[in-house]
Amino acid sequence: MDVEQFLRDAGVEFQRCEHPAAYTAQEVAAEEHVSGDAVAKPVVVRADEETLLCVLPASRKIDLGKLAKAVKAKHCTLVDEAELARLFPDVEVGAEPPFGKPYGLRTVVDAHLAGHERITFTAGTHRTAIQMKYSDYAKLVEATVADFSVHL
Repeated sequence: MDVEQFLRDAGVEFQRCEHPAAYTAQEVAAEEHVSGDAVAKPVVVRADEETLLCVLPASRKIDLGKLAKAVKAKHCTLVDEAELARLFPDVEVGAEPPFGKPYGLRTVVDAHLAGHERITFTAGTHRTAIQMKYSDYAKLVEATVADFSVHL
């Protein structure tokens, strides 16, 4: 998926940012000079038989027990890099955009991210980020919002 084209087609305002290669969401925050609290980190999880795209702040980590309760699953596990590559064949592994719908995945957004006016996230490569209003992001993803993370 071309994230920028996806956003343009949706009529959403955004800012594209280039930076040196950043391989973690916290590195993206540092390169973009923004708080890790406002950087959207996508994490793919298998909740029972369903694969979910979970999006949380870079400054937090998933609590799989809290996530299971939030999505009414018996068991949640992280997917491995091979599965990420299969699910997101058009982006660099580890630079998945926080949009599940174009990939056939339900998106669940952590409540701690939902409170920010603007968010930053990777746009399919380790060198490109997007900054946009959270309210626009929320309209596009049609996500379930839940509290499923803990602070690092």
